[in-house]
Amino acid sequence: MTNEFNPALLETPEIRSALTLLYGEAQLSEQTARYQNVLDTYAQTYGAEPVKLFSAPGRTEIGGNHTDHNHGKVLTGSIDLDTIAAAAKVEENVITLRSEGYEKQYSINLDQLHISAEDDGTAGLIRGIASGFVEKGYRIGGFNAYVSSNVYSASGLSSSASFEMLVCTILNTFYNEGKLSAVEMGKIGKYAENKFWNKPSGLLDQIACAHGGLISIDFENPEEPQIEPVTYRFDQDGYALVIVNTGGNHADLTEDYAAVPEEMFAVAELLGSKYCRGTSPDELYARLPEIREKAGDRAVLRALHFFEENDRVDGQLEALRNNDLQAFLPLITESGNSSWKWLQNVYRPSVTRQQEVAIALAITERYIKQLGKGACRVHGGGFAGVILAILPQDAVKAYQDLIQSTLGTESLEIQVRAHGAVCLDDVK
Repeated sequence: MTNEFNPALLETPEIRSALTLLYGEAQLSEQTARYQNVLDTYAQTYGAEPVKLFSAPGRTEIGGNHTDHNHGKVLTGSIDLDTIAAAAKVEENVITLRSEGYEKQYSINLDQLHISAEDDGTAGLIRGIASGFVEKGYRIGGFNAYVSSNVYSASGLSSSASFEMLVCTILNTFYNEGKLSAVEMGKIGKYAENKFWNKPSGLLDQIACAHGGLISIDFENPEEPQIEPVTYRFDQDGYALVIVNTGGNHADLTEDYAAVPEEMFAVAELLGSKYCRGTSPDELYARLPEIREKAGDRAVLRALHFFEENDRVDGQLEALRNNDLQAFLPLITESGNSSWKWLQNVYRPSVTRQQEVAIALAITERYIKQLGKGACRVHGGGFAGVILAILPQDAVKAYQDLIQSTLGTESLEIQVRAHGAVCLDDVK
């Protein structure tokens, strides 16, 4: 069944231009078919009616691993994997949403925005986002949506933040004239995760998905994070970003994630601050025996990682400003080593038999050593999920073959896309 009210929606010059800008000419046919499937299934689910199309990307974290929650600095970018939707505004004060691959249809009554024990993660996020809009004085209202995503779930590419920014963008478009900024939507997404899903996230994921492009973010003042677009493109130097699915899963790692900021907070508190950003390694060294005793050695190592990683982001940013990839790549290697040895988020300390990320990194480090070019690191939250490899483009195929033959998992070359979460009508 086709969307009878939009029989040629995907063939209009405006939408074709938007799809080309988001995905490139090479993906135009594939993405057109993908959106057509969303339109067709929307019509089958809700009936044929005029809809708008929306897209919110996943994100790659390149530098600043686990620093945002302690007011640190990051280097991140939106990617060409995304969560998309066909959606229509409705009179009823209810958000109704279905996702491809899932049988459950969600109906969230917007007159009931309190935390509900009956909500699963998806329902909690939708309700939390609506609550966040109201808390910040923005308008909300009902809509129907059919959603599809190719952002690996529970992998470290921020599938949850991508979904959050999609819902935010729909509400922003239908009820707020598009006036919310990427930072404002990011704060609402963080609020929903923290309050309605009990996930101790910072702001990195949401802002990266909402803003778009390759950006540095300084969270020294998280109410007004400083965002700097970075114009560097890896493909211009003949390099590619490759995401490797290691086979691990993020789904049950909340406790491990929560321990990272909590241990950094503990060190900061002993140094008279709420966050590591308000302290220094010299202060830590001056009281090292006491802080080791009270906070523990892992907490000390994680705080040291924070200090070094913050400085590394400055170095990475400077290298990219100067188009100096050869100065940049060793900083990625250093960052990855710090995450593995100091931050300790490559595998769960309680699990010895399953260390998928560590295995993937070992295979990749050996490949890069033989190649003599490139860098790799654990990606995102860590403990499970994906790794990031930065490799010459002519070495990507052999690397992907190696990953398939050794790990039996998928790897994917990704591009940083210029647009964040958008209604396709607004892509220019």
